[in-house]
Amino acid sequence: MREGIVQAGLPIPTAEYLRKTFSAAYWKRLDRAIQALRDHFQYARFGDQAVFGAVLIPDPAKLDTRGAVEPAMRRDQVGAASEDVVDKLLPAGKLVIQTGTDWTPVASITGPAGIHFGSYNDIRNSAPETYTVDGVDTRDLMVRQIWGARVLQSGAQLPDCEVGGSWTFTLLPGEDLVNAKAVSGTVLYDKVRFRLGSSDRGIAVVRICPALIVE
Repeated sequence: MREGIVQAGLPIPTAEYLRKTFSAAYWKRLDRAIQALRDHFQYARFGDQAVFGAVLIPDPAKLDTRGAVEPAMRRDQVGAASEDVVDKLLPAGKLVIQTGTDWTPVASITGPAGIHFGSYNDIRNSAPETYTVDGVDTRDLMVRQIWGARVLQSGAQLPDCEVGGSWTFTLLPGEDLVNAKAVSGTVLYDKVRFRLGSSDRGIAVVRICPALIVE
């Protein structure tokens, strides 16, 4: 993983690097955003199990987490070089963090699974206030770029993975439907998967991960 990050032209985001790169005031704002998400969604289904924290988003010009990364980068995560699976119908995906900054911390869910609000249709047809935190509709930030970065930083403790005994997948309603199908991400059979599926599937394993970007 470290080698892949360096080959992409990125610095290793050590604690020292992050401390030097971002001001104390920035970290305070990020902490407040994390707490705001935690407070707003604490009563959601599985909200008591959700772990909120900082997800580091790499510069997409150097390492684009909206889709497959180099197979060798997965060696530390799944035990061998492994090609990610990306549905051929998927477009590039939305960029919510633009190019120009090596690493951008965002507030989101960092644990093994997100919270449950039903299907894509349920979520997108709900009142905005259900998902609005600090004036931001967090549905718009539920995208492949952030989910892919969350997977990347999780090491061998992969999210949405059946290895832990409780498989889930993260619905990404910030992405547009593709041929009436909803975009999601999961890890199954040692493969990171960017998928398409039914927009009305709302069973308990369907999760979301709200996010906030801190300026």
